[in-house]
Amino acid sequence: MFFLISASKFGSPKATAMHSIEGTWELQSFYNYDDGVNISDTIPTADGYRQVKMYYNGKVMWSRYAPQDSLEWFGYGTYRITADSLIETLEYASSPMMRAMDTLRVFNFELELTNETYSQISFDEEGHRTFSENYKRID
Repeated sequence: MFFLISASKFGSPKATAMHSIEGTWELQSFYNYDDGVNISDTIPTADGYRQVKMYYNGKVMWSRYAPQDSLEWFGYGTYRITADSLIETLEYASSPMMRAMDTLRVFNFELELTNETYSQISFDEEGHRTFSENYKRID
């Protein structure tokens, strides 16, 4: 047993720790990509607009408030992350989102995650980046 402890403590390279997405996040801005690589513009959220996502124990919940929109937007489901991807599977949502979910229930994003920020990047069928939602940690 001492040999195994010694070998694992001294003989193997240290694994890189992955940041955790668990917590509460608020949307700050959107990026558009013009060529699938470079950001063509940054669009901040409008005054009064709020979108919050919460991740905990494999579950995701989000809600959006837009003063100019009379529709309610929220969703609930499961998530998993890898070093560079976020996969959300919605189980139920508000009426407008349920209509959108008729065609798509699993959302795959490229993920850029730090301790305090993350971006979920959408891509087209050829794998080129199209736009992203950019969040900051609020809890």
